Parts: sequence; structure tokens; C-alpha cells
Amino acid sequence: MMAAIQAAQAGACVDLYERNDRVGKKLPATGNGRCNFSNRVMNRDAYYGSAVSFYEKLYRQFGVAETIDFFSQRGMLIKDRDGYLYPLSGQASTVLDILRFSLAEYGVRVHTEHKAAALLREQKTGVFSVVCQEDAKRSYGAVILACGGMAAPKTGSDGNGYELAKAFGHHVVKVVPALVQLRCTGDFWKSVAGVRIEAGLTLLIGRKKRAFVRGELQLTEYGISGIPVFQFSREAAYALSNGQQVSVEIDFLPDMDPLEERRFWERRFRLLGERPLEQFLTGLSNKKINQLIIRQAGCRPVDTAGTLPGAKKEKLAALYRHFMTVVCKTNGFDQAQVSAGGIPAGELTNRLESKLVPRLFFAGEMIDMDGICGGYNLQWAWTSGAAAGRAAAEALLRESPVKKAQGPERKRHQDDQDQSD
Repeated sequence: MMAAIQAAQAGACVDLYERNDRVGKKLPATGNGRCNFSNRVMNRDAYYGSAVSFYEKLYRQFGVAETIDFFSQRGMLIKDRDGYLYPLSGQASTVLDILRFSLAEYGVRVHTEHKAAALLREQKTGVFSVVCQEDAKRSYGAVILACGGMAAPKTGSDGNGYELAKAFGHHVVKVVPALVQLRCTGDFWKSVAGVRIEAGLTLLIGRKKRAFVRGELQLTEYGISGIPVFQFSREAAYALSNGQQVSVEIDFLPDMDPLEERRFWERRFRLLGERPLEQFLTGLSNKKINQLIIRQAGCRPVDTAGTLPGAKKEKLAALYRHFMTVVCKTNGFDQAQVSAGGIPAGELTNRLESKLVPRLFFAGEMIDMDGICGGYNLQWAWTSGAAAGRAAAEALLRESPVKKAQGPERKRHQDDQDQSD
């Protein structure tokens, strides 16, 4: 939608093909329906993938400030929550409505329930033909593929765009689920399902520590979830796909000073050692976590804390800070918020035009770039969409200068074209 709006605003006549019965079907689900559409703290460290090399150039053209201007100038009030940006309405539908209204304002012709079955290009003229299953093909001077990746396929992003790109010789970096839950080994997960707790998490690939994130961990009946898990899930997904061992070390007491840890336990055993473990650990962490650790330490809730052998005391204490779990797989694309991988940067110019096929552009999740949680993936959508839309329009207008029509004048032009069709 952003690509179409920017191309039309730059003077091109634009058609948008949408396979669903309405545009923006995935958008209302973002941010739990509130739509965290960007973040004031924006830097390239929030992104992964080969296209990060385009970060400086593209975000200078259309970054956070330009995104704020785009939506605020069209009437949206914005709420800033420690840098995380949301519509003040608290509704993702506000963001979607503004995009829809802008499509209409600039005369973009939206064809819903039109899936692109094929994309063809005439070698001699360079003219593209979009072939839809629903009607005859139509011809264009430039095309932008903004079909999404493979996350949430029920909303339409099932990888079809990659197939269209491959037909022109493009390669696709292996696509895996990202911002997704991790499934772990062990038969105890149902006993702690539903627990939400502040924790520190260290991702290990083999024996190497690859990432550390702290935040609210969510325990499920199959493993671990929550924003801290999402932040490194793409690395876990790639490692698993390559046959590497993946594990996560959980620190259930992230605020405890490591230098004071031994003194803490010595003092607790001295003061509360006569109590059974169930009481001894009360107040230390979530009750379900305490019960899990008692079992994992090979103890019983009725065992008196002070009478435990030294080795079991050490194990009990260590489990709170170094609880290890082995990751067997991620949840699938149907549970993922985004997908990682896509068209590699080496096959694109820094204007997001194909190096293989002139006037074929790419935007959004189709490109090999994905971000962490916090509005970064939507900002990439706005940034890449704006860059591709403007570049496509400029490429056409350079070759075939036409009078730029804006607003109602463009809408009349489109209405006339509709009638001639």
C-alpha cells in the first residue's frame, strides 16, 4: 500500500493487485490490535539480513520522521510509549484506514481477489504483463513485488511472491519463521504453562553464546514464548535448519547480584532452613517455577531445606540462574509474526530495483531483511515501500514523461480509464 501511494503521489498511474477480499488483512493483528507502527529508537542493529546494507540510504529518505509526518498529516494522533509508536486510538484499523483513504486519494486502482498467477516480461519492449487467475492479463511499464514473506499464510503471504521472482532468475535466501515461539524438549512444560515472568535468556548455538535478551518470558505447554524469545528466534530457526544444536539458558532471578548470590543462599538456608522446600522457596519466584525447580533438583516439596545434601543445595540454587532447555524446533509460519530470508541484497540496487530485470522492484518482507519486535518490521514496510514506489515512478517518468496528476484530477483520469477498459 505504501509503495502504491508513493508511486502514485510521484505521478505514476498505479494498479494494486490484492489476492484477499480486502487490502491490509494482516495489519489489524499487529501489536495485539494496537499497531506498533514504528519506533523512535531506530538503528541498523535492530535488523538482520543482507539488505541491512541499504539501511543508511533508505532510512535517510523515508525514516521514522517521515513516517510520523505521513500519518499525522492525514489526521492520526500518535502515542509515544518510551519510543514505541502507536495510533492514539489504540486501533490498528486507524493505520489501515489512512492507507486505504490515501490509495483512493491518489487514484490507485485496487483489484481485490486478484492473485498474480504469473508475471511476464516482453524482451523487446520490456513491458510487464500481470496474469491473474481471475481475469485477462494487463500490461505495465514497471512492477513492484510487495507480496510479503511466508508468515501468517492465512492472510495471503504464502511465498507466492518468491516464485514470481524466481521466474526472472532471482534467488531466495532460505526463508524461516521469525518472531516466533520455540518448542523445547521435556515433559514438564504443561505444569508451568501460562506463567509470565521477568527473566534473562541466553541463546546458545552448540556451545557458543549467540544472544542475551531480558524481558517477560512466557511459558507454554510446549516451550517458551514472549518478546525476549522472539528477538532471537530467527537465529534459532536458521541454526535448527542447518542441523545445529540449539539451547536456551534461563535466569529466573535476573535482578540478583551474582557477587551476592552465594551469601543470599547461605542467609536463606540459615534463616529458613527448618522449613519444607515448598515453604522455603515461597516468595522467591512464581509458585509453579518453584515447584518445577524442586522436581528438577531431584527433591520433594516436603523435604526440609536445611537437611538437603550440599550437592542438592547447589543444584537448587543453580537452577534458578542457569535453567537449561534444549530447543527442538520453532513454531511454524502460521504462528510467526514475520519471516526471515528473501531476495538477497546482492541482486538489488540500493533503490530496490532488480539488477537482473530493469524496472522490477521489491519491497517489504520479500527482501532479505527482518527486524526485532518493537515496530521495526512495519517501519521497514513503510521505508522500503516508499523507496520502491518512488523509484518505480521515477524510472517510468524518465523514459516517458507525462503530466503529473494529483488528487481529484488523478481520480478523474482513473475513472476515465475505467470507462475505456
